[in-house]
Amino acid sequence: MSTTRTSDVFTLGDRPVNRLGYGAMQLAGPGVFGPPKDHAQALAVLRAAVASGVNHIDTSDFYGPHVTNRLIREALAPYSKDLIIVTKVGARRGEDKSWMPAFSREALTSAVHDNLRNLGLDALDVVNLRAMFGVHGPAEGSIEAPLTVLADLQRQGLIRHVGLSNVTPTQIAEGRKICSIVCVQNHYNLAHRADDELIDSLAREGVAYVPYFPLGGFTPLQSSTLSDVAQRLDATPMQVAIAWLLRRSPNMLLIPGTSSIAHLNENLAAGDLRLPDDAMIALDGIAQHHTDNAAAHHA
Repeated sequence: MSTTRTSDVFTLGDRPVNRLGYGAMQLAGPGVFGPPKDHAQALAVLRAAVASGVNHIDTSDFYGPHVTNRLIREALAPYSKDLIIVTKVGARRGEDKSWMPAFSREALTSAVHDNLRNLGLDALDVVNLRAMFGVHGPAEGSIEAPLTVLADLQRQGLIRHVGLSNVTPTQIAEGRKICSIVCVQNHYNLAHRADDELIDSLAREGVAYVPYFPLGGFTPLQSSTLSDVAQRLDATPMQVAIAWLLRRSPNMLLIPGTSSIAHLNENLAAGDLRLPDDAMIALDGIAQHHTDNAAAHHA
């Protein structure tokens, strides 16, 4: 990872980042709540990621809450100049570990200041507004009011760039009337490909797409196809899923998370995995099978 090819880099905001980044969510305790099982190990994973060439870290102050940001600061501050830390706002955690919308001006402003304080930064590189209209994915609803708050904070110099998470194409279009959108972070993987058209249109516009849950929601048949390809290439299913995403579109920025250095190294090694065309055909077929099943289910 430390020696990157041009194809492994994409511009996020106004700065180039390596397309394989790191997501810090799993550094918090179970249910993304409370402290990590092993504090020293969490710090070691963050330091190993940056030492391996990762310069895009995804986090949020509602992970923990406050836990992952404080770990990032402890492990990595003072930050290297090429490191971009992307955070998100729009949710808060209940005492019962629940996730609740936090869209008011006061809640969003407070969240931005919490991120700044816990990360030890004067300005946040990128802040994603996470839409919370749907429980299981994007759902329509106006994001004008909360995004206007972030645009105001951007004008104050507290935020450099703004992104969106868990959103529909309609919401992205609405958002762009308010401020420049540099990235979209949605659920997408080999089996869950509702955003195919969106990814292609964002790629044409130079906007980064950041998929989460790279292995989420697979049926046993889809998992077996993935496992077969992985076995043939002497790789893990996760490595194949990452390699497929990297090949899928040049604007794809990945943030696989882990609390283990061994898994971190395994994930980063996926950047060097080259998928032959027949493997791509087999993997692309996973989505078709998923679509056929969904159609049969709703018939």
